[in-house]
Amino acid sequence: MFEPGSRYHAVPTTTRALADGRTVTHLRRRFLPQPEELTGVGEHVVAAGDRLDRIAARRYGDPEQSWRLADANRAMCPDELTAVPGRRLRITLPAEASAAGGTAPDA
Repeated sequence: MFEPGSRYHAVPTTTRALADGRTVTHLRRRFLPQPEELTGVGEHVVAAGDRLDRIAARRYGDPEQSWRLADANRAMCPDELTAVPGRRLRITLPAEASAAGGTAPDA
């Protein structure tokens, strides 16, 4: 249903039948991972003018992976992650890889 890089890729769906015979598929709720349970693979020190999409492109090779930075740093408002230069951001593996016992790649 969602691309492999999407934050919703691993979220299960549910299907239900409507009274008129049609079926509807819904995405179940995505629960945020606990950052301390994610496998850390690095750190990024925010510089003036940094943006999450650019950090994600540099660290993960894909600007659309900025949601991983928000998950790793317990951010409800992702823009706050880059608001103050000098802030240290955790870079982690995705929750699925961390749960599977993923390890940090060789540096």
